[in-house]
Amino acid sequence: MKKLFALGVVLIVAIGAYHALMFYDNNFRYGRMRETPAVKPHEEPLILMEAGVVPVSGGEAVLRATPGPELKAPVAMEDANVIARGKAVYVTFCAQCHGLNYDGQGTVGQSFKPLPTDVRSPAVQSKPVGELFKSVSYGIPGGRQPPLDTTIPIDDRWNVVAFIQSLGLRP
Repeated sequence: MKKLFALGVVLIVAIGAYHALMFYDNNFRYGRMRETPAVKPHEEPLILMEAGVVPVSGGEAVLRATPGPELKAPVAMEDANVIARGKAVYVTFCAQCHGLNYDGQGTVGQSFKPLPTDVRSPAVQSKPVGELFKSVSYGIPGGRQPPLDTTIPIDDRWNVVAFIQSLGLRP
């Protein structure tokens, strides 16, 4: 009889606790988060982004994937402003190795064996602009030219290529 009585008491306490919790859930402002105030899927139309917010063409991945001979310069390679900007970028990022005389005798370049490339050599000057761009951007496999794609913006890399081509062959 005691066991039956104890079981009854436990059952009554459990039912009472359940009803107390349900009352709490139904009347408390936040309850137990069975329903969140968040927007449900498809409850409101998606916000449309303005054109140009997310790039859908171009960019570094396209430049890396395009073969060098197929790359075309997006800047006027003979424009004096482009060449002047290219020279400024060259002095900042390239002259330490390739030198201010463009001969591979820069302060850092002198310590390399073999020396960095003379940018006025026929080997460099005869390359298509896309090949030069890829050499500047992604380095030269097996060579010392570091990839500068994360250091120099795309437009400035094209400006450097325009500047290098404007130097012409070494006399």
